[in-house]
Amino acid sequence: MKEYKFKKIDAFATVESDGNPAGYILLDKLEDIPENEMLQIARELKGFVNEVGYVARSGKSEFDLRYYSSEREVDFCGHATIAILYDLIKTEQSLTNIPTLTINTNKGTLLVENRLKESDAVFIMSPNPETREISVDVSELATKLRVDNCKIDLNFPISVINAGLSTLIVPITDLDAILSIAPDLDELKEYCFSRGVDIIEVFTSDVQDKTNDYRTRVFAPTFGYIEDPATGSGNSAFGYYLINNSLWTTSDLSIEQNGLMDNFNIVRLKKQMDEEYNQRVCFGGGAITRIDGKYLTYNQ
Repeated sequence: MKEYKFKKIDAFATVESDGNPAGYILLDKLEDIPENEMLQIARELKGFVNEVGYVARSGKSEFDLRYYSSEREVDFCGHATIAILYDLIKTEQSLTNIPTLTINTNKGTLLVENRLKESDAVFIMSPNPETREISVDVSELATKLRVDNCKIDLNFPISVINAGLSTLIVPITDLDAILSIAPDLDELKEYCFSRGVDIIEVFTSDVQDKTNDYRTRVFAPTFGYIEDPATGSGNSAFGYYLINNSLWTTSDLSIEQNGLMDNFNIVRLKKQMDEEYNQRVCFGGGAITRIDGKYLTYNQ
């Protein structure tokens, strides 16, 4: 039997919303657990959390991270990163007053801004974006999303941007339309794999709370579940989409996300220059710890 430190944390949760559940296991080093066991734990937790993050400290303010869904390894998982770093900074006294931390992921080395004292949040610099051209049959896409053709807003492009995960970004005309989307998991999974994308993010500027800028929903069938209720990587890709299309005109953005009219999660985006003077999108939020305990695995 093996025993690991385990927490279940809801990222981007507020007093009015449930956030996005992530599990995380704290290790002395990532090599302490084999890859097949990482995947097995994520499979065992399917339906309880969307992804499991594995984290180990590699320096005074540096951490190594890997992520798994029930289906496969995930190159980068934004909500799990929010959950893990928020918890580490909040519970590790040695990190409380460090303004910037570093994380090493499959998508490179990224910076984490500690804003717990100012705004009860952490901000993660998203990976460098990669944009890919794609030709989309709008009628087929609408069928897979189970939304009327006319509700896909052709005033804006449909694009693929990878800011951690390959994200197909689809504009929707209005809030009622975006809330009505109810795709089939297997149909959408096949569609995503055939187009070489990890997730589909739909968006509209028609919001429930007018203090927010956009409403988004993210569908992640390739990872074994239909909807991700609050995302870092998907909304970072959306941030780059807005920059590319000259649609981001304010300093920060507030995004309401999920398929509920009122009890939505909030993801915040801001722009930041990196060390090479490239404009990067940072995503931020807080988290709520639901379970703090141990995870036991048994040799088969």
